[in-house]
Amino acid sequence: MPRVRSNVARLKRKKQVMKAARGAFGGRSKLWKAAKETVERGWRYAYRDRKNKKRDFRRLWIIRINAAARQHEMSYNALISGLRKAGIEVDRKILADLAVRDPQAFGELADKARSALNAA
Repeated sequence: MPRVRSNVARLKRKKQVMKAARGAFGGRSKLWKAAKETVERGWRYAYRDRKNKKRDFRRLWIIRINAAARQHEMSYNALISGLRKAGIEVDRKILADLAVRDPQAFGELADKARSALNAA
């Protein structure tokens, strides 16, 4: 069986890792083993945090919606329930954006949600 020479592929991989380690401190950007460990750890964190980012943004949106709903004498739960009963399908991202950028439109949605709750 012939000997495998992986020089080109190995150097390409090494170059990619060293490029990714550029911003690291000291030997973590210069020495192969330290750079490889740093970059792999960073990639693990990036993979994990791409999932956590969705969680974090949903929490932020809910906090913003709740704060705006309480300005209209409603709880978050009542607002979401009322919107659902009124047949208004607006996701939390848009509701949070309305709460911050267009409080008047958010107030109208809150009024519709309140009337739907009272009717039910």
